[in-house]
Amino acid sequence: MGESTTRAVPKQRSAPPSLASRGAARLEPAIEEFGEYEKLVKGRSPATVRGYCSDLRTLLPFAETFNDLSLEVLRAWLADALRSGKSRATLARRTAAARALSTWAVKQGFLDKDVAARLAHPTAHRALPRVLNETQAQEVVSHTPSPEGPERLRDTAMLELLYASGMRVAELCGLDLGDVRLEQRTARVVGKGNKERTVPFGEPAAEALDAWIREGRAEFAEAGEKALFVGVRGKRIDPRQVRRVVHRSAEANGAGDLSPHGLRHSAATHVLEGGADLRIVQDMLGHSSLQTTQIYTHVNAERLKEVYRRAHPRA
Repeated sequence: MGESTTRAVPKQRSAPPSLASRGAARLEPAIEEFGEYEKLVKGRSPATVRGYCSDLRTLLPFAETFNDLSLEVLRAWLADALRSGKSRATLARRTAAARALSTWAVKQGFLDKDVAARLAHPTAHRALPRVLNETQAQEVVSHTPSPEGPERLRDTAMLELLYASGMRVAELCGLDLGDVRLEQRTARVVGKGNKERTVPFGEPAAEALDAWIREGRAEFAEAGEKALFVGVRGKRIDPRQVRRVVHRSAEANGAGDLSPHGLRHSAATHVLEGGADLRIVQDMLGHSSLQTTQIYTHVNAERLKEVYRRAHPRA
């Protein structure tokens, strides 16, 4: 009797999930995945990611799964926001979030086409930023009401550097000791999208930074802490604390309600008024598009008209 042979049955490989099954995936958990992608891969700021995810959660009553997502649904979602009184800025942000999600969903296989590619992008009305005049700015950065000692040294250095460089508050908080070169009067800044740039600052900021580093920082900083600016607990300072410092100093010096972004706007406007080229200001502020920087030309035009009305005998 011949020897019986058994043929090995090849193992069935599991087929990759079809587009149809991927399309049935629920939108809600995918929004969290999308947020992680935007933060880790695209380098979006935490604030942008939070804004995108918050906007997209308002889409859930209109689309539970990716199969429900279409250009018509997205338009209905935006139309509903418009009817409820949402601003053009909100609509523009929601459109940007939907476009980014749709592009990501195609890459992940949730959608077979980019359904938001033809979604009209409303132009947000950009109000002219409030800026201080040069005298006001100097008062705010030079005369902080912070208590004498290390705290005042730190707060003065932060205010001087914000106004001197035009950097964002998150960029200031992200600075390490090694990012600042006092002799060259430059700081290495990591901006949006993890883009690095070098910004200059003047002698008053250099002197304030030197005083903070030599005389004040050791009073607050924990051993081994790399951050340039630290809070009283020894850790890297929080943006909310910087905002409080700016607001308190502006109020104490009669400049009203002012945010760190107000100092940034003021710095850009004053540099332009001093004769700087718009592209230089773009590099200084870390804008990826010159169009963003061009708002400061409108600020200058408004200021020019104001001065003209006051000064010209036939205005």
